[in-house]
Amino acid sequence: ESDLDELEKTVEPSWPKLVEPLEKIVDRLTVVWGMVNHLKAVKDSAELRAAIEEVQPEKVKFQLRLGQSKPIYNAFKAIKESPDWQSLSEARKRIVDAQIKEAVLNGVSLEDDKREQFNKIQQELERLSHKFSENVLDATKKFEKLVTDKKEIDGLPATALGLAAQTAVSKGHENATAENGPWMITLDAPIFISVMQHARNRALREEVYRAYITRASSGDLDNTPIINQILKLRLEKAKLLNYNNYAEISMATKMATVDKAEELLEKIRSASWDAAVQGIMLNLVYFWLKRLPIFRYLIYHMNLFPQCLSI
Repeated sequence: ESDLDELEKTVEPSWPKLVEPLEKIVDRLTVVWGMVNHLKAVKDSAELRAAIEEVQPEKVKFQLRLGQSKPIYNAFKAIKESPDWQSLSEARKRIVDAQIKEAVLNGVSLEDDKREQFNKIQQELERLSHKFSENVLDATKKFEKLVTDKKEIDGLPATALGLAAQTAVSKGHENATAENGPWMITLDAPIFISVMQHARNRALREEVYRAYITRASSGDLDNTPIINQILKLRLEKAKLLNYNNYAEISMATKMATVDKAEELLEKIRSASWDAAVQGIMLNLVYFWLKRLPIFRYLIYHMNLFPQCLSI
């Protein structure tokens, strides 16, 4: 925060006095919090969750202060309105325009009471998002399927069998081996992907796939109430910023528009609907996509073989 204090005191509408020091501040926050998010994904623990829960409000508070900084916002506007604007490269113009737009979307133009309401919404959205992620992570960990018959996991590569056996050992099956099992199937990415791409057992693929896509959708880990609350708060946020809905906020910093996005979704829906109602499941798609290059290779050589004989 001391760096931000210093920047706001000394800021000038120039690249060295505005953009470069701002970039350093943002980079430090991004790198540190990126590490936190990575640890949360790969080394989750009760202690880590408690630490994140403790510091997250302060992190959001700092982000809001940064995004709503009037000195920084006014300096960017001054750059755009200066006689030197046309001499800037297209890349730098885009950076300035993006910073101005981001500041507006962060509530820099709101009156005090509306800004306070906006900030409360942001804090709650961050909390809900964090809880949503925790529920998905817990639901991912919750699914376990112990396999004792190797025929059920026919097709899995040796690396996946080894990992599944190691997982079984960690769950109390001390004698588990890659060759003889038992094997613990989970929704962790390495095992999940291997099952979806290599397991010849269609029933297993479907069971694992359905478990994966329905994570955190029932019971104590049900994310439905959280999703509904997020949608409600996003709409409130959009109204505060004079947008009709959150989709318009999302598209404000993108090259697409809401209408174009909806048009694309409708094209995808129309093209995929018939196949979907016929029951073509993604658990089949993953499996056969992995084998498509093999079939192409075989077809190529089958076509090439007669030509070789004729030479």
